[in-house]
Amino acid sequence: MHMSASFALLGILAQRPNYGYELKRSYDVLFGREKPLAFGQVYATLGRLHRDQKITASRSDRAAGPARKRYAVTPKGRAELERWLALPEDMHAEAQPVLFTKTVTAILLGASPDEYLDIQRAAHIARMRELTEQRRKGDLAQLLQADYALFHLEADLRWIDNTAARLSTLIQEVREVQHGR
Repeated sequence: MHMSASFALLGILAQRPNYGYELKRSYDVLFGREKPLAFGQVYATLGRLHRDQKITASRSDRAAGPARKRYAVTPKGRAELERWLALPEDMHAEAQPVLFTKTVTAILLGASPDEYLDIQRAAHIARMRELTEQRRKGDLAQLLQADYALFHLEADLRWIDNTAARLSTLIQEVREVQHGR
């Protein structure tokens, strides 16, 4: 599970104590429409948060059925959540290096980097169409999530276009490195 899911659960708990099932449901509605959390992930994360003293877990007495745990954020968990919110995120630090690595690898293999870039461009455009449709049908949260993804895809497309325009120079530089010049 992505690290931000832990913080999302802490954020939900910061509003009020709750049970695991309700936490999963709240997470899925607020954050996980495209990728809901599995119950196992929720409880494993709650276990880690409890172990790290970021939440407490208390058993509730129920007349019928098994006892349930009610989770609440601790001051340590609240402080950690506030620190996380204050830190800027690295914006897709892995995406560009992967695209660049694939482009150079295509050159090393004697394959056409243009072909790879065209395939990547087509995949990005297809995903942008899906996200644009999602924007039309969704609520504000879905619209904002789709916008975020669209803006990143647009940046990748600009990088693909710039790289394609500079391919002859890149091919020449890669070949010089290959031949030890």
